Amino acid sequence: MRRDHAALTLPSAHDEPALPPRVYPTVDFYRDGIQHGFLKVPHSNDVSAWGAVMVPITVIRRGDGPVALLTGGNHGDEYEGPIVLSRLANTLKTRDVSGTVIIVPFMNAPAVQAGKRTSPLDGGNLNRAFPGRPDGTVTERIADYFSRCLLPMADVVLDIHSGGRTLDFVPFAAIHELDDAEQQARCDAAMRAFGAPYALRMRDPDSHGLYDNAAEAQGKVFVTTELGGGGTASAHNVAIAHRGVYGVLVQAGIVPPDVAWRDGAEPSDGHASVQLTMPDDDCYVMSEHDGLLEMLHDLGTTVKRCDVVARIHDITRTGTPPVEYRAKRDGMLIGRHFPGRIGIGDTLCVLADVQSDA
Repeated sequence: MRRDHAALTLPSAHDEPALPPRVYPTVDFYRDGIQHGFLKVPHSNDVSAWGAVMVPITVIRRGDGPVALLTGGNHGDEYEGPIVLSRLANTLKTRDVSGTVIIVPFMNAPAVQAGKRTSPLDGGNLNRAFPGRPDGTVTERIADYFSRCLLPMADVVLDIHSGGRTLDFVPFAAIHELDDAEQQARCDAAMRAFGAPYALRMRDPDSHGLYDNAAEAQGKVFVTTELGGGGTASAHNVAIAHRGVYGVLVQAGIVPPDVAWRDGAEPSDGHASVQLTMPDDDCYVMSEHDGLLEMLHDLGTTVKRCDVVARIHDITRTGTPPVEYRAKRDGMLIGRHFPGRIGIGDTLCVLADVQSDA
């Protein structure tokens, strides 16, 4: 790894000189051992004139070798990642590692502290802010630092998500369809190593500004997840995340299998994962009404094209028939709107194809 602070993208002759990142780590990414510190993001405000947002970070390094960047709390109401990565930062030892593990459990720290999807400081959705700006908001500066400093260091990146307060999912690990076949194969191997009950080739409804894209554009192995939702973390989904983190670290050659077994996380070989794909935009069913949501199928159920998947009931009067929503394609129900109330423009449910060769 390069020893300069930023591993900055060099501007071309026609570009303006790149501004340096405005995030300052208190850890040395090239020092062996365990360090617990912060990414300091200057933030002058009414209660702290010379203050900073402090994003916790742990670096565990033993010699040269692969580098894993593990993140949770990209959205502040998704808790499996923060729980599991906080635990990992306390239990993983220097002797366990060959290479470097960078752990950021609370990536969007202001959002995590507020228990909200977005930052209360600037309203920023970190997972729509990439590649970020060094002269932007707090959220944009965090994204910029990850884009230009942390991602260039990493060989494999794992970003743990769930549905937050508004969505619920079957527990899956996911990758995207990539143009580079070799990179695709590496991502696929890491997704299978995560060993979630489901493994998905994901199609995003809006990919602009995603952390995923920033990592993939740099040629990195990138795996993300959706592990339940509802604004809480179940024991079942935390256990999946715990095993999955170790599965990725073992597959990358950074941690040996006996360390995972020691910590109660025997890695999966991926064969148990049901393989899913999202071939088209009809996988998404969007609500065009406000009202009370009645789901007619639970997560994991297979539906057919034109099956009624949900009804939306008018809550302003009686005697009005509910609006029926039908599947536009065959598929398994892998995600749904979580609260009982739904609004126009909300994602109602998500479908995916089950691959017969899983």
